[in-house]
Amino acid sequence: MKRSSGIRLCATVAVGALSLALITGCSDGGSDTAKSADAKSSAEGTTKNSAKALSAAELQKLALVKGDVAGYEVGSVGKTYPATKSAVTVDKAQCRPLAWAMAGQAPGDAATATNRLVTEAKKTSATPSKSVEDLSEEEFEDAFGSALDRTTTVVGLSSYDGDGAEKTFKAVSDAVKSCAGGFTLLPGSDGTKYTGVAAEKASDTGDESVAFGASAVMEDTGGKTGTVHTEVVRHGSTLVTYYTVNLGALMSQKAYAIPAAVVTAQSAKLK
Repeated sequence: MKRSSGIRLCATVAVGALSLALITGCSDGGSDTAKSADAKSSAEGTTKNSAKALSAAELQKLALVKGDVAGYEVGSVGKTYPATKSAVTVDKAQCRPLAWAMAGQAPGDAATATNRLVTEAKKTSATPSKSVEDLSEEEFEDAFGSALDRTTTVVGLSSYDGDGAEKTFKAVSDAVKSCAGGFTLLPGSDGTKYTGVAAEKASDTGDESVAFGASAVMEDTGGKTGTVHTEVVRHGSTLVTYYTVNLGALMSQKAYAIPAAVVTAQSAKLK
């Protein structure tokens, strides 16, 4: 009975934390999107900025690949995150740029976009002195949380024509303030309710950057709140979004942040 109850408790906490990871749809192994011809034509006809968006091929070359970040695994987002922006529905229109960034999608009307999943390599741990069945409830929960204690970051790249990158960045920056009271994602019957959005210290990379944390009450945890972290950085006509979650840290209520190594590696490829 001791173990089954522990498994149920930890599984529930993990599922509650996972709800913070915006599991709102299925992906076919990464999302590469293009703006519609009509929207592109409109942007080209009205913008006074002659900047051109990067092509899909050019953007792919700038995305992180295996070996770019020491201590981290780089791969496809798989089916964990939405394949398209249309799969991300928000109750407040002004908060859409934040939700899109948190889903690894372009936060605005991009000409091209792609993303990658960057996961901290598994940490080596000492062999436990007890078997799983001999662990107390508290010891089991600690061990379970430690096994999940590594950051996962969705790195999204999106490129824009004209002044699209600047306008999109401003929309994100404005949303951090206007969405301070939170917003609700509506992938299911109840949705994921973020109770608050707060500005955080940005990396100051690129031409301009903004960072924020979004908090929500995790399910079946006695009211415990978990915070996920996002940063948006503009490099010329290209935006990079970093969305980071650490399930082990959420479960143990420990602080964590967007890995500096990931930001540094991606920024270097955009210089």
